[in-house]
Amino acid sequence: MSATEQHHFQAEIQQLLNIVINSLYTDKEIFIRELISNAADAAEKLRFLQSSGQAVFQPDTPLAITVTTDDKANTITITDTGIGMTHGELVENLGTIAHSGSKAFLKQLAEDKKPDANLIGQFGVGFYSAFMAAKRVTVFSRSSQADQPGWRWSSEGAGTYEIEPAADLPRGSKIVLELKEADKEFAQNYRVEQLIKRYSNFVPFPIELNGKVVNTVRAIWARSKSEIKEEEYNEFYQYVGHDQENPLYRLHFNADAPIAIQSLLFVPAKNFETLGMSRTESEVNLYCRKILIEPKAKKLFPDWLRFLKGVVDSEDLPLNISRETMQDSSLKQKLNTVLTGRFIKFLEEQAEKEPANYDKFYEQYGRFLKEGVVTDFSHKDALGKLLRYESSTLDKGTRTSLADYIKRMASGQTEIFFLLVPSREAAESSPYFEVFRAKNFEVLFMYDPWDEFVMDHLNQFDGKTIKSAERADVKLEQPAASEADKLTDEQAEALAKWLKESLGDKVDAVRASQRLVDSPAVIVDTDPMNASMRRILKGMNQPTDGAKQDFEINPRHGLMVHLEKLRQTDSTLASKVAEQLLDNARVAAGLLEDPRSMIKRLNELLEQMVKARV
Repeated sequence: MSATEQHHFQAEIQQLLNIVINSLYTDKEIFIRELISNAADAAEKLRFLQSSGQAVFQPDTPLAITVTTDDKANTITITDTGIGMTHGELVENLGTIAHSGSKAFLKQLAEDKKPDANLIGQFGVGFYSAFMAAKRVTVFSRSSQADQPGWRWSSEGAGTYEIEPAADLPRGSKIVLELKEADKEFAQNYRVEQLIKRYSNFVPFPIELNGKVVNTVRAIWARSKSEIKEEEYNEFYQYVGHDQENPLYRLHFNADAPIAIQSLLFVPAKNFETLGMSRTESEVNLYCRKILIEPKAKKLFPDWLRFLKGVVDSEDLPLNISRETMQDSSLKQKLNTVLTGRFIKFLEEQAEKEPANYDKFYEQYGRFLKEGVVTDFSHKDALGKLLRYESSTLDKGTRTSLADYIKRMASGQTEIFFLLVPSREAAESSPYFEVFRAKNFEVLFMYDPWDEFVMDHLNQFDGKTIKSAERADVKLEQPAASEADKLTDEQAEALAKWLKESLGDKVDAVRASQRLVDSPAVIVDTDPMNASMRRILKGMNQPTDGAKQDFEINPRHGLMVHLEKLRQTDSTLASKVAEQLLDNARVAAGLLEDPRSMIKRLNELLEQMVKARV
């Protein structure tokens, strides 16, 4: 066959070209990734043939990919020494659609009112993306079969293509793109190097750009862990994580079932969200056979794991979606489930093996775990095992798990108690803690305004209900007191009734307490959500007024004993003392927003006391 052959594209191909050129891709730069990926596939096929013992043309030619740019001629050329194509393969691969999946793709686009900008690579038609940037594409190819000649394929993407013989070609394929004037940036060396490093940096063959190998970083996630040195891991992290520090944790994880996964995940030493930076985004990139599919992949992990950095590579991604954003949501969810479960298990292992190092992790990332408890129902219980809090039975600064709390539970205790406070000192002096200390019941001390919200979502752990020490339904046996030191039941009831009348709408109800030991009074939330939301709003510097609480009084406290007598002899002074007691309780609960009226009243009471003594 000596003359130039003129061919018409198959109708579906012409339709496809029109879509590609006019509306499908959002980023023209994708064509470089697609053509290099095709070159890598061709090289891989040739390597397979050689490893299986088949004879190939020019067997000593090394497998490589070469890219050259010419900013004067406005061209970019991509060459590989792979398997090459015969005349028939050029016609079949570049001129027709041989697979039914591609026709289904076109049908889907026809039915959609708006084409999906990420669909093109799903069906192995990425070659045609070259026409977005090129006014003419020329392919020189020679098959690895020794008896096959070379061919030149050329087209402007306008309905026809030409094929003619090409003498003295080496094995492989060379694609020459004559760029459109608007796309001459792709003839610039720096721009092409940038794109190769972004999308194709881990291709397992050297990529030489204008005489310089640019893909120098290797895909160490695909290597055996025993072969990789510590400094190699750290260097790779600094590359993918854009961080000069070594990571706090790394997980090199491979799996074959239920889906083939190779992953290398890192936890940075510092939480960038707490360094005054904005909300971080996931920096785990998704690969298929070392080719970037999706940078900073969405939904590969739940949002609470957005601090992770690294790579995930899955050879099980269907060929029809390779090298493009995944449209198969069920497959993405399967990856999410496997990867998230494995990372949670990894954290459990680290917490058990190296608790001191896990404390460092928790200091930086505890908030993310709490976010997971609230937002990720499927992993809520597993995340509960990873939470750590200070405890009334342990030294200040020492955290414990909920599982260890249960092991230490006192005889007869059936619930896990916690107290939300600003500090350890506030916890130990809190009126809500008094009865637990007296009965030797352990209480977890929580200092984050979100903790109560987290505990409400967790609700229980290992069959034990989690309960706030502040809630009104906490009832424990009171220590004994002599009759002379406390109000009778009738007196306490009468005082509570008077206090409600005196305080009016400032409280919902007043009653004798079943919890107080040393404090005269305390306020409690009857609705646990009131306390949770109030503290969250306060943590966000939002107004919290409007929520009311019950007021509990201690009938064993001397102040209440004397107040009961005072209200009968000087009701005006008794009312002022009642208001002061309520504000004192609000201060203890961290709820007093404006102390000015309390300070004024307190000064008046002090003045009356001093006058009475002079």
